[in-house]
Amino acid sequence: MKRVLSLFFLSCILVSCQAKEIEVCVYGGTASGVVAAYSAARLGKSVILIEPGKYLGGMTTGGLGWTDFGHKGAVSGLSRLFYQRIGKHYGKEEQWVFPPSVATEELNRFIRDAQVKVVYQRRVVDVVKEGTRIRSISLESSAQDNSPLLQISAAQFIDCTYEGDLMAKAGVSYFYGREDSKEFDESLNGFQIQNKHQFPDGIDPYKVKGDPSSGLLWGISDRPALETGTGDKSIQAYNFRLCLTDDPAIKRDFERPPGYDSTHYELFLRVIEKMPQEARRFLKIDKFDVCPKFDINNNGPFSTDMIGMNHDYPEADYPTREKIWNDHVRYTQGLLYFLSHDERVPQALREQFGALGWAKDEFTDNDNFPTQLYIREARRLNGEYVMTQHNCEGHRVVDDAIGLAAYGMDSHNCNRLVVDGMVKNEGDVQVGVSSPYPISYRSITPQRTECTNLLVPVCVSSTHIAYGSIRMEPVFMVLGQSAAVAASLAIDKKVDVQKVDVAEIKDLLLKNPYLE
Repeated sequence: MKRVLSLFFLSCILVSCQAKEIEVCVYGGTASGVVAAYSAARLGKSVILIEPGKYLGGMTTGGLGWTDFGHKGAVSGLSRLFYQRIGKHYGKEEQWVFPPSVATEELNRFIRDAQVKVVYQRRVVDVVKEGTRIRSISLESSAQDNSPLLQISAAQFIDCTYEGDLMAKAGVSYFYGREDSKEFDESLNGFQIQNKHQFPDGIDPYKVKGDPSSGLLWGISDRPALETGTGDKSIQAYNFRLCLTDDPAIKRDFERPPGYDSTHYELFLRVIEKMPQEARRFLKIDKFDVCPKFDINNNGPFSTDMIGMNHDYPEADYPTREKIWNDHVRYTQGLLYFLSHDERVPQALREQFGALGWAKDEFTDNDNFPTQLYIREARRLNGEYVMTQHNCEGHRVVDDAIGLAAYGMDSHNCNRLVVDGMVKNEGDVQVGVSSPYPISYRSITPQRTECTNLLVPVCVSSTHIAYGSIRMEPVFMVLGQSAAVAASLAIDKKVDVQKVDVAEIKDLLLKNPYLE
C-alpha cells in the first residue's frame, strides 16, 4: 500500500510538471542542488529537483557541521543567506558551525518557500540527446523496488551531484584521479608523500613484525611508490563527518557493529607505540558553541579516512558504489567501537574515546549515523576552461567570474604504502591560498561541441589540486545559484549556455543576491 501511495504522489508531481513544460531539471539534491532549484524557481522557471537518495543537502546536512570557507567574504548570495539563517536560529548574525538537524531545517525551508517539486530515490541511467542538447533523461528507482523508468524532459539541466553522473551519461568529457604535475605545470598534483597526517618513521607494515612473508596488515597497499608528481587514478580518501556528543542526556554509546573485524584496526596499535596517546591526535574533534555536540573529522596517520578503498567509486556502477559506501559505514562504526572497547587500546585512551557517543537526536531515521558519505572528489568536468593551481595562487585570473573560492589546496591521503620497509600515507597536500580568487563561468560549462544545455556547478572543470580548494560547500552553493541564473538566461535569450552573457549573470546577482 505504501508503494502504491508513493507512486500515486510521484505521478501527481509529474502531471503537474507536464501541465507546464519543465524548464529546469536539477539533478542532485546536494546543498548546491537545493540552491540551484530554489534560484530557478524564484526566477519564474518551472523546476524539478531529482535526488537519487532519500535526503536533501548532501554534506551540509549529512554530517559536515564545521564549515570550511577560507574567507567569509568569498561567500555570497543565497549561500551567505543560509549561514545567516542558521545564525538567526541561534540569535546571532550568522553561524558557520551547526548540527545536521538545524542545517536540514534551513535547507528544507528553501524547498518550501519556492514550492520546488522534489523526486526522491531516482537515479539516471540514460540520457537522450539531439545534437548537443539533452532532450530527456531516464531515471530508475534506487529504492530497490520495481517502479518503471521515469522520463524527464527539460530545456536546461544542472548536474549538482558529487559524482557527475548526469554529466557522464550525457557524453561530456571529464577527468578523474590526479593529473601528472607536468600536464598543467602544477607542483602539487600527482603522487605526493608529505609530512601531514603521516605515520612516524619505523612502523612495521607486516602482520608479523619483520616478516614480509606474513603479508601486509589490513589497509596497506602493495602498490609501489611513484616519482613525485606522477599522475594516476587514485582518489583522495572518503569518510563520514560525524556528529558526536559527550552529554549523557543525548549520548548513545558506540556499539559493536555487524561484521565487525578488529584486524582492520591493528595498525592503530602500532601507531600509538610511537605517538602521544591522546584522542585528538587521531580524531579532529571540534566542539560546537551552540550545543553540546562535536564535529568529528579525520586526523593523524590512522583515523576515519578509509584510505585507498574508494578508487573505483567515480566510475563504478550503482551496486558497486553502494558496497563501497557500506564498507565505509562498517569501517567507521567498527573504528569507534575498537577505540572505545578493545582492551589492547590503553585504558586512558579508551576512556577518552568512550566519553563520546552518537547524538541520539541527530539522524534519527538513520540509526544516528550520517546520511552522506564525504565524496571529496569523484569526476571533474573537462569544460571550456580548466581551473588549475595557477588560478588558486593568483598567477592566472579569469575575467568571467561567477563566484569566489578561498580555501587552501587540500587533498586528503590517497594511498597507504610500504616505503623503505615502513608504513607511509601518500597524497595529502595542504597549501593555503593568499586571497580569494575567481572561478570561471566556463568551468561549469561543458565544451560547446559536446553539450549546450547542461551546467555542472559541483564537479567543476578543474585539476585535482585546484578542486581541493574549490570543493567546499559554501562555494558549491554559490556556483549552484550562478548556474541557475545562467540556465534561466539561456532560456530567456534562447541561447546555448556557453553563449550566456556573464555580465548579465553578475548584474542580476549583484542587484538581487537573495532573489527576492
